[in-house]
Amino acid sequence: MDVEAAQRAVTDLLKALGKDPYSVHLEDTPRRVAEAYAEMLTPREFTMTTFPNDEGYDELVLARSIPVQSLCEHHMLPFHGVAHVGYLPGERILGLSKLARVVEMFARDLQVQERLTKQVADWLQDRLQPLGVGVVIEAEHMCMALRGVRVTGSRTVTSALKGVLREDPASRQEFFTLVQAA
Repeated sequence: MDVEAAQRAVTDLLKALGKDPYSVHLEDTPRRVAEAYAEMLTPREFTMTTFPNDEGYDELVLARSIPVQSLCEHHMLPFHGVAHVGYLPGERILGLSKLARVVEMFARDLQVQERLTKQVADWLQDRLQPLGVGVVIEAEHMCMALRGVRVTGSRTVTSALKGVLREDPASRQEFFTLVQAA
C-alpha cells in the first residue's frame, strides 16, 4: 500500500470538497486518514493452528457473534456486525481463535458482504477439510445508514454452507438453529 500516495489523494479530496487541508484543524488529516485505511485494509498474519481429532468429535463446533467490520467497496464506508462460523470436524480440529482470525483476514479489504461470507466458508473448507462449514454474517451498512435511503438499524444477513451443512437437511437446520440462539 502506498501510504504517501494515499495522503496526497486525501489532500486532493479535501480540496475538492472545498476544505483547506493546510488549516490547523485539517493539517494532519491526510496522514491520519491514510494510516487508518492502511490499518483497516491490511490483514494481520496468523498461523492456522489445527490439532488431530483423536477423540473423533463429530458434532458441530460454532463460534457465535464474532465481531466483524469491513469497508464497502462501493462507497468505502464501513459495515459492521457479527459473524457466526461453524464446522463439522473431520480428521482435524481448529484452534477456536482461528475462526475469528479468518473472518478478520477477509474483512480487512474493500468488500461486499456476500463475497466476505463465501470467502470465509471456502477458506475453511479448503484448508481444514471438515465434513462441512457454515458461515452467517449479520451487518449494518453505513452506506445505507448515512446516505441514500438513510435507514439505520437495518441488518443484512448472508450465509454460505459447504459439505454436510449444505447437503443434509438435519445438519443444516441444526446449524441455523444454533446461530439463531445468538
